[in-house]
Amino acid sequence: MAATFQAVLGIVVFVAISWALSEARQKITWQVVAAGIGLQFAFALILFKVPVLQQALALLNAGVNALAGATEVGTAFVFGYLGAAPGETAYPYAVTDVGSTYVLAFRVLPLILFFTVLSALLWHLRFLPWVIRGFAFVLRRTMGVGGAVGVGTAANVFLGMVEAPLLIRPYLMKLSRSELFMLMTCGMATVAGSVMVLYSIFLDGYIENPLGHVLTASVISAPAALMIAAILVPGDRGTEADIADEAIRYEGVMDAITTAAADGVRLMVNVGAMLIVLVALVALVDRVLGMFPDIAGAPLALDRIFGWLFAPVVWLMGVPWRECLDAGAIMGTKTVLNELLAFLKLAQYSELSAQTRLILTYAVCGFANFGSLGIMIGGLGAMCPERRAEIVRLAPKSLLSGTLATCMTGAIAGLLA
Repeated sequence: MAATFQAVLGIVVFVAISWALSEARQKITWQVVAAGIGLQFAFALILFKVPVLQQALALLNAGVNALAGATEVGTAFVFGYLGAAPGETAYPYAVTDVGSTYVLAFRVLPLILFFTVLSALLWHLRFLPWVIRGFAFVLRRTMGVGGAVGVGTAANVFLGMVEAPLLIRPYLMKLSRSELFMLMTCGMATVAGSVMVLYSIFLDGYIENPLGHVLTASVISAPAALMIAAILVPGDRGTEADIADEAIRYEGVMDAITTAAADGVRLMVNVGAMLIVLVALVALVDRVLGMFPDIAGAPLALDRIFGWLFAPVVWLMGVPWRECLDAGAIMGTKTVLNELLAFLKLAQYSELSAQTRLILTYAVCGFANFGSLGIMIGGLGAMCPERRAEIVRLAPKSLLSGTLATCMTGAIAGLLA
């Protein structure tokens, strides 16, 4: 009962914060706010409670595990025992702890490469465009957004914050300020399909059906992002558009495979480099903080600071107060550093309750962090250089709106789980 009260209060508080920081409160369309909250609950109820869809998500998760196994065959062929599943290959040395042979660079990161290629094939075979158009239709009918924002929002659920705007690139100049901000917020509140699989692998064995939850989180966060954006930057929302013909085009199956493989390599290297740098920076900062006097009998560390700062936020999602410091540390890691490190950290907190794990899975599932600001400004600015200055001004606010959207998603997950 207490968790329900916390989550309901959290939804009210997150909307109130958006209202307090709005550019033009008198222009807020409260029907859009009601539709956004209603659509979030509708998506959550359907995906959480409908047995057929739950079974479909479970099958999807099983399919991902099968594809991960296929990827291991490829990595084992190239990297030998370093890329093979622990215990399923011969080692050139005596192994006393099979778990210690798990090397993230050879076992996990290649999944990005494989699923980038798979996404390209699904796009070329016209499956992804069909799904995106269907989701965009739902958003247009329920929330009254224009076709451009509908397509861009739907694409953000499956593509990245840079790839999704490509689908409506010819219309970026025509978008109103409010529509542009909606598109940016959706990029911050969701994650790309290529890394959904990576996060689900991290959480495998930690929560049930991890891929289903990560995908559901992105779907629920889409209307939340539109709603929060419509409160913070209200305005016109009627620009019509469809997926641009020249957005993403491959000449054939082999072109899709080779082009996506090259893109996947760049993404894989970037993710690996980012992990090395961020983990090293955290270790460096912790060593510096460790030079200060202990507080409450323990050394000062980034984890503890994040825990103190974000404890009230995660409490508003329905996390019990006794777990708020640990949960706040994970949420802080996601916001200040990135969601990849946050998911890795989440998988290490085995003492957290199942309810808290699920809430955090939904709250952490978004690109809203300081590093993403540069990616968004660079990507959108290159696509629409005429509006680069406006994009730069809106970017920090999109970090806030994206975070509020994922927090609402976490609260709704806590209510319905």
